[in-house]
Amino acid sequence: MDTQNTPIHVRLWDKHFWTLAIANLLLVMSSYMLIPAIPIRLRSDGYTMPQIALVLGIFFVGMYLFGNSSAYLVQRYRRKMVFLLSTLLLLAVTAILYYLATMPNINIDYIFLVGLRFLQGSFYGLSQLVLLSTLVIDNVEAVHRTEANHAVTWFGRFALALGPIVGLTIYHSMNFGSVLLVSCCCVALSFILVSFIRFPFRLPNEDLCRFSLDRFLLKGSHWLFINTTLITIVVGLLLTIEQTPRFYGFIMLGFILALLAERFAFSNADLRSEATTGLFFMGGAVLLMLTRNQSSVTYIAPILTGFGVGIIGSRFLLFFIKLAGHCQRGTSQSTFILAWETGIGIGLVISFALLHCNRILVLWVSLTMLIISLVFYTFFVHKWYVKHKNR
Repeated sequence: MDTQNTPIHVRLWDKHFWTLAIANLLLVMSSYMLIPAIPIRLRSDGYTMPQIALVLGIFFVGMYLFGNSSAYLVQRYRRKMVFLLSTLLLLAVTAILYYLATMPNINIDYIFLVGLRFLQGSFYGLSQLVLLSTLVIDNVEAVHRTEANHAVTWFGRFALALGPIVGLTIYHSMNFGSVLLVSCCCVALSFILVSFIRFPFRLPNEDLCRFSLDRFLLKGSHWLFINTTLITIVVGLLLTIEQTPRFYGFIMLGFILALLAERFAFSNADLRSEATTGLFFMGGAVLLMLTRNQSSVTYIAPILTGFGVGIIGSRFLLFFIKLAGHCQRGTSQSTFILAWETGIGIGLVISFALLHCNRILVLWVSLTMLIISLVFYTFFVHKWYVKHKNR
């Protein structure tokens, strides 16, 4: 039986690895705390749903800007410096948004706002790609790299819940400017943490190419990319109809249960069990929200959602790693992150631009997407993956 156990090595968890993992958590939180806060502010300023959709969605488009030049940048310049400079630029753009949001009687030009969000997504994307596909991998021994990838992306997954919790709590207790200020603090802390780590100098390759798919998109992974995107579209859709910190707190609990299930329930299970179970749990959560009005649904549904998203994310990440050839681990990481974030961005845009955040419509579309994802994975993607995996 092809099983899916990921061993734990205590030696991996040294202070440098903890530092990188927490830096990733803070970096992703800086982005996700804005997702629920920005629409609330823009609605109060009189912006339309399609305009809000563009402001949210352009961020995820921006993540692709530096993708095909990221390999050149980390080889031509010190990879740590690329991360630090990108993070500083992300901090600067977020600080500009903070300044504009807190200045009284200033009408922000909409095109300028969209441009700032695009730049914010661009620098965030470059920081994420360099951190996950280069810095983390170069900081651990070769035999521990799969576990390192698995663990660090879990910290980023936690930010999917922690970011909205922090953003919504601060917005409702203070104001939108305070959310942006905390986002700036998260970026700054991520910058400081990584700056303390020393990475050995590495000579660049002789055949440097300014634009390539290396550390950007993994060739031959398109079907898995599509499947991942279809699933995370549902995550993006759900982010638009849930505006309470409690919902995301229970998602966090679902993540913790997923971690425990990975270790004890799925360690020697059939290869496809995690993905199918996760989709069933997510589908069950959506069905509960559609058909039941009991108060218990408000905590059962997010727990099921967090559980499903958690185990699917872990399984699909390992699928990407095993599709990668020699020296393509970094590329598999960036491809997974882009597929994950692309789906969330599409879900946000669909909900605001097409469904106008109508709860019933969003839930029906979510259920439809989950059914399509399950059929697509069960009858095509899994067999395709088994045939094409390299590890």
